[in-house]
Parts: sequence; structure tokens; C-alpha cells
Amino acid sequence: MNRIAVLGGANMDLVVRQPRPANPGETLIGSGFLTVPGGKGLNQAVAATRLGASVDFLGAVGTDAYGSALRALLDREGIRTSGLATVPGATGTAHIAVVDSGENSIVVVPAANAAVTGLSEVQRAAIAGATHLLLQCELPVGVLVEGVAAARAAGAFTVFTPAPVVPLPDGFLAGVDLVVPNRLESEALTGESDPVRAAAVLSADGTWAIVTLGAEGCVVAFDGIVLGLAPARPVRAVDTTAAGDTFVGALVARLAARSGQTRGAGSGTATGSGSSSGTSAGAAAGAAVAAGTSAGTAVASSAGAAAGAAVAAGTSAGTAVASSAGAAAGAAVAAGTSAGTAVAPSAGAAVRAPAVSEAEMIDAVRWATVASSLSVTRPGATSSMPTLAEVTAILS
Repeated sequence: MNRIAVLGGANMDLVVRQPRPANPGETLIGSGFLTVPGGKGLNQAVAATRLGASVDFLGAVGTDAYGSALRALLDREGIRTSGLATVPGATGTAHIAVVDSGENSIVVVPAANAAVTGLSEVQRAAIAGATHLLLQCELPVGVLVEGVAAARAAGAFTVFTPAPVVPLPDGFLAGVDLVVPNRLESEALTGESDPVRAAAVLSADGTWAIVTLGAEGCVVAFDGIVLGLAPARPVRAVDTTAAGDTFVGALVARLAARSGQTRGAGSGTATGSGSSSGTSAGAAAGAAVAAGTSAGTAVASSAGAAAGAAVAAGTSAGTAVASSAGAAAGAAVAAGTSAGTAVAPSAGAAVRAPAVSEAEMIDAVRWATVASSLSVTRPGATSSMPTLAEVTAILS
């Protein structure tokens, strides 16, 4: 069975509901208070587990009541905790303000999370046995660097959520397989305010990038080329806390479930998002892209194929996709689309073959979109995360 290791933060979320954001010096009357397990790492671990994944959680909690509660939650969810250390002092906390529209702002106090200064042998063994590794920025950066190196040595697919935004070592992002920032995080990492351009930049060294946009969906890119905009599922949001973590956990759970299956990339196989793939100019030129879809994409593996790709007019992300700098330069994209963007790899960068096919990634994005849409319709972080049965019922 494929295994996911999550190297990340575990916090107790202290959630206050309020009518609107408070101004400096202002006191507001709140309408509710919740204390619920959280932390980006813990949230992603729970989300993946509820969607059928086998998960190890690697991190630390304190010796206080919050630490005991978080460990108990992980045990109840069936998440392995041999890599969860207990350190003297307080457990991490997140202070979350949720306004009536459902949007939130968060202040994190790392506490025990900051005590993880290096990987233990148990944690290294868990990563060595994993097919996928999830990381965020709630642990010290040095630990993240160790985790990525261990995952690369094990051949694991590495997924990085750059939140909260912290300074990263040069080359760190090029070492991960998929980076999943939100709009603000993508701008902080790239300096690009346009999320489409940011996704292209983040993926330019042969990696995947998915920039999440809340109710607007997400932008998906690979190897410097934007594949398209995947729309969000319309729902009435009650609480967006952990929606992004649910998205990532669900995405990787689906990738893990499909890992090892026969892949359709390069075979001209149509995907459920209006995408088709071909490995020659003729295949790409003749690719049929579903008109009116939000992610209509023709994928080619050479400059000639990309230049000849036929992309359905009128789609919001009509983009011809190529796998090299030369192909990117010659790619023909639908005029006027918001995602007609290509970025060549940096000089000397090694262009990796994707660890997952386009069809697999688009499928996983669909699952993640449904899971995150369900999570925002009910309050709480881990308590709001959907089960495999709930997501399957919508997609079946």
C-alpha cells in the first residue's frame, strides 16, 4: 500500500467567530469560540487519512493538555504517530479569527513545533518507507531541507505548502515535485501578483505548481507551462479554516491511490477535465479539447507539437503545453486567454519527467476541489473534513 508521510506542524486551534475584521485598537463582540485540533501538517494528515490514505505524522507536541489531545486525535483517526515527539513545554497554537463571510486570519505560535531541529531515526525511517511526503513551513526550515533530501533519496513524491511564508534556501523549491501556495503566498515567493504568471514561474524548473484561489478555483502548471484554471465547486462557505489543507491532503491521497496504475500520458487519452495528450505534432494538432471547459488543454512533448496544438477557443485556460524551453517559446496559446503563459526553465536546470501524468494530476485536482468545497460548508478544521464516501458520492 502507498504510504504518505506528513512532516509538519500540530497545533491547537483557538477559533473566534466575529462579524468582521477588527481595526487597530478596536474591540468587537464575538459570536462563538471553538478549540479544535489543527496545524497545517496535522490537517493535511487527517484529510488524507479520511480519504483512504495510509499516513505517518512526523512532528512534535508539548507536555500540556493540548499535546495529549492532539496525539489522541491522531490515534483516533488511525494515523501512525511513532514519529510524533513529545517535548517539554507548550504545544503549538493557532489563533484564528473567522468573520461572518467565512474568511479567516491566523496567527501561529509554534512552541513545540520549533523544537524539531532535526529528523530523528524514526522520522527518517518513515520517510524512507513513504511514496509521498507532505511538508509545510510550521517546522524549522532546516528540518524541511532534511525532509526533502530524505524523500528524494527514497524516490518519494514531495509536496510543499509554503505557509506561513518564510525565507527558503536557494534551490529549495526546485527540489520538490509539487508546490501548492495560495494567491498571497505565490506572490511572496515570486513577486508576481498575477497567479497565472506565478504558477508558471514556480513550476519553471520541471516541477508542478498549483496556486489555490479560494472561490475562484486554482491554477495548475507544470515545467513552466500553465495547464489551466480548474474552477471551484460553488458552495456557501461557513468557515474556510483548513480548506487549503483539505485540498492538499485530498490531492495527495488521490495521487497515492492512483500511483502505480498505468498512465495515459503520451497516449492521446482524454481526461475528465477536457484535456488530451499526444506525443507528436500530429497528435497534438488533432487533439480535441472540450469547448467551454475551464481547463481545456492540449498537451504536447515537443516544440513542433506545441506550435501546432489546437486549443478550444473561448476556454478560460486555453493553453498549449510543451515540455522544454524551446517548446515553450513556440507554444501557440488561445488569444485572449488568462492562462496563456509559458516560462522556460532557468539556465542549467535539470528538467525532470513528471512523476505523475497530466491526467492523474487533473483527476486529483477534481477530488481535492470537491473535498475542500465540502470542508468549508461546516465549522471547525479537522471536524469539517469530508470522508472518502462523501467525496465519492459527489464524483460518481
